[in-house]
Amino acid sequence: MGPGMVRAFYIGRFQPYHFGHHAIIKQIAEEVDELVVGVGSAQKSHEPTDPFTAGERVLMLYNALENLPIRHYVLPIEDVRYNSIWVHHVASRTPNFEVVYSNNPLVIQLFREAGFCVKESPLYIRERYSGTEIRRRMIAGEKWEHLVPKSVVEVIKEIDGVTRLRNVSASDSNSSL
Repeated sequence: MGPGMVRAFYIGRFQPYHFGHHAIIKQIAEEVDELVVGVGSAQKSHEPTDPFTAGERVLMLYNALENLPIRHYVLPIEDVRYNSIWVHHVASRTPNFEVVYSNNPLVIQLFREAGFCVKESPLYIRERYSGTEIRRRMIAGEKWEHLVPKSVVEVIKEIDGVTRLRNVSASDSNSSL
């Protein structure tokens, strides 16, 4: 990256990646030169709120962002137990970045305390585009495909993600292993 270029960071769980995320990332891409996308809670999968693995989510993003006009990196980031070291943890797993985009109050607070420039992400129609709503529709057998990019539908079908989500959401399978 040359002088004066700006690299930004945006994190989400992407369970799954949907058009709300897509709108935000396209907007960020108009404001910066490069983008680092963190796939958060990377250690989680096969749970009702986190059915997809980090690898599956990286694939969703990789395919959905194929035509993004700026250079971007998609990297899995595991949770850490202590919020106070989380920013350092993120920074150790990503290329350097100058600005953070987020609407998550904790993420905003932690990065501001660490001295980063934080911008609130552009908002999207939260009621329509939310991972919670998409997962609810999958379990209920309702249409969900129109809420995510076509490439994401393909990844979820390839891994039979709807069946997995239904299985891990069944009442008797919520106990820890």
